[in-house]
Amino acid sequence: MASKKVLLTYEGIKTLEGELENLKIVRRSDVAEKLKEARAQGDLSENAEYDAAKEEQAEIEARIAELENMLKNAVLIDAEDVKVDVVKPGYRVKLYDYSFKEEIEYLIVGSAEADPVNGKISNESPVGEALLNHKVGEEVDVETAYGVDKYKILAITN
Repeated sequence: MASKKVLLTYEGIKTLEGELENLKIVRRSDVAEKLKEARAQGDLSENAEYDAAKEEQAEIEARIAELENMLKNAVLIDAEDVKVDVVKPGYRVKLYDYSFKEEIEYLIVGSAEADPVNGKISNESPVGEALLNHKVGEEVDVETAYGVDKYKILAITN
């Protein structure tokens, strides 16, 4: 079974690589020390510290596996030296939001990097997906759980 490709910007790849390195080098050794200390206390059957450390170890290993899989299947969003005529992942889009009567700006990223609070929306989100392949000046209707939102694309940059 082929794994799903993960769209990432260069910044996103570096962030995930940094998190992976921290988990492998720092967090693994920290939890190994906690396990060693808990074992030294004796009976493991009623040792809450041991149970907590084993649970933390499992969470760390699961995240390491998730990050390794994401990086293995990463596809770099390369928005440099490309003609900016339509919205694509890796591009910054300035919009006019008719509902709130204000201008907003988003960076279109892959789902692994999405951080709406910081202006990064996934190309798979309702707004991100609706904007793809549209040009400056076009109006886009986005179906959401709360109804239809309308945006006008004001600018596209990379």
